[in-house]
Amino acid sequence: MPTGFGLAAEGEWDARGFELSQHRHSGGDPAKGPDKGLSLALPPHGVVVGAGDDCDMILTDQAVSRRHFELVPEGEGFVLRDLSSKNGTLVGRVRVLAARLEGGDEIQVGTSRLKLKLSDEHEEFPLSDRTAFGKLLGRSLAMRQVFAILERAAPTESSLLLEGESGTGKDLAAEAVHMVSARRDKPFIVVDCGAMKASIIESELFGHAKGAFTGAESERIGVFEAAEGGTVFLDEIGELEPGLQLTLLRVLEKREVKRLGENRYRPVNVRVLAATNRDLASDVATGRFRRDLFYRISVLRVRMPPLRERREDLGLLARAMVQGLSPDKDPQAVIHDQVLALFFNHDWPGNVRELRNVVERLLLFPDRPEAALPEGDAQGFGMDADVLGMPFNDARRRVVEGFERAYLSAALDAAGGVVAKAADAAGVPRQSFYRLMSKHGLGK
Repeated sequence: MPTGFGLAAEGEWDARGFELSQHRHSGGDPAKGPDKGLSLALPPHGVVVGAGDDCDMILTDQAVSRRHFELVPEGEGFVLRDLSSKNGTLVGRVRVLAARLEGGDEIQVGTSRLKLKLSDEHEEFPLSDRTAFGKLLGRSLAMRQVFAILERAAPTESSLLLEGESGTGKDLAAEAVHMVSARRDKPFIVVDCGAMKASIIESELFGHAKGAFTGAESERIGVFEAAEGGTVFLDEIGELEPGLQLTLLRVLEKREVKRLGENRYRPVNVRVLAATNRDLASDVATGRFRRDLFYRISVLRVRMPPLRERREDLGLLARAMVQGLSPDKDPQAVIHDQVLALFFNHDWPGNVRELRNVVERLLLFPDRPEAALPEGDAQGFGMDADVLGMPFNDARRRVVEGFERAYLSAALDAAGGVVAKAADAAGVPRQSFYRLMSKHGLGK
């Protein structure tokens, strides 16, 4: 098993856990914390810690706020976000608003100290065996975790909140969940809450009667009625105005809508999926987003990982894009090792959408793969401005690590994910290959 927080070599990942340790006053006198010994396994979507009944981990410490902080897995570590707590959150002796944590870090809230560690008795969650879920592709551990959660969520009627940066595939995840659900033969309707004007979105969602407002020359049914029996996907739900948030909450709780200009309510039968690139938990803490609506839409939460956290999927994704854009071309010939090396050296701020644009440019300039990447991004593998500004030994270490990761990923990709085959082709002993995979966070 890898050390620290990670994934077991058997293809399963460990639940992460908290453990409250004994608190000591500044003078060194021991004082028992009210919740000493309490622990909690950290699920894939993370946890909220505080004194409120709606928290995942409830502390009885009177100095702890109702919703004190949130902790979510990200990459190989965790991200802690203080939720506008009254007394603050300390990591070590430093008060933080947000911080990246690893195993062994201590968190101070009120008079309680929490330690982040592997649970001694942990629940194991199997990774999905899939390399695709609907139109989503990935064989990385990050995506197989996502697939495992989506597989469990799809057959249910629970609301689902998809979180993550733009371009990570939240829309494809929502569509895939619908297509696997019992509602697959009914409508799947997408509403882009961020692109609609506030003046028309209420009519779009709930419909209107003839004459309800200037220009309403005929009655119109809204999205919720049109999707009867199916699924409504509210993309960028964090952009909704507060008044609309309240109206939407009533729809979700009562399962009925009222068209603009009418007095009667109409029953609706839809499942609601939502997505956001905002930190809605922080928006709840600041009052920008309604707390009750947040809990209603986030029965299940799934974080879609950015492309920089799943670089081992670059070859699979890029070659699938080549097949879709130019079926007559050999994907292996277009996305060869030199191209993958360039890809691995890029941080992909635009995620999968950016990758598609780069692949499309690459098809136009197959002899100049460096021209497909954004200007200034292809100065030679690993030789970006940050590297050139480092001391020589640090720069060499970074370039070597980048090469190792790119080489291993390309070898695994060429071998169809079979480690033994990839190690033999690389001329590396299998145990050494496994050690390198563990070093760079590459799974089977």
